[in-house]
Amino acid sequence: MSLTETFGRNVRRIRLEKKLTIEGLATDVGLSYSYMGQLQRGERNPTLDVVERIAKALGVKAIELFRER
Repeated sequence: MSLTETFGRNVRRIRLEKKLTIEGLATDVGLSYSYMGQLQRGERNPTLDVVERIAKALGVKAIELFRER
């Protein structure tokens, strides 16, 4: 699995654990719904700024978004 796919799966998993919608997380982070969906599907590579913003919105350390389970 690629790092982009791992990131996307972790964002989705943590988002669901926290009972957030894609729309809600995208709004919290300041991204569009479609871009957030592409990130979760591993179709886009986020910038480090976006990684930090997503981690903060999810209440986790950025490194947690890259760990394979």
